[in-house]
Amino acid sequence: MPKYLEKETLEKLKKKLEGLKGEGRKDIAKRLEKAVSFGDLSENAAYQQAKEDKDMLEREIVELEKKIEEAIVVKKPTKTDAVYIGAKVDLESQKGKNTFKIVDPEESDPTNSRISYDSPLGRLLLNKKKGDSVEIETPAGKIRYKIIKIS
Repeated sequence: MPKYLEKETLEKLKKKLEGLKGEGRKDIAKRLEKAVSFGDLSENAAYQQAKEDKDMLEREIVELEKKIEEAIVVKKPTKTDAVYIGAKVDLESQKGKNTFKIVDPEESDPTNSRISYDSPLGRLLLNKKKGDSVEIETPAGKIRYKIIKIS
């Protein structure tokens, strides 16, 4: 399933992939070489750990390659009258005002007001316009948000 990513996020993923394929693999190879030099591999904890780390590294590389291959880069629309991926949205509720940035799942950080477009609130906000309201069920009860500003 394709993931919608901002250009900056895609570039970060590519850079991370490059590092894992380069320095990450070199580091694991050195660790494996050193562990092999210790002798008997059947009871060599350093060798076993290095093998496990190599497997994890290779899985991460495959996952990143897949994300990058399937990524759809989102562009900021020229007309920003509706909530889009990358938008900052000012909301007002009975509990006060909040500002959230709608981001891809890779960049999600709710504690810093960065919510994924795939989160319950993110899904509700996408394509809504200034003045629209959305209601979400939370553990603390229902919260109704009104969109005050989109930038």
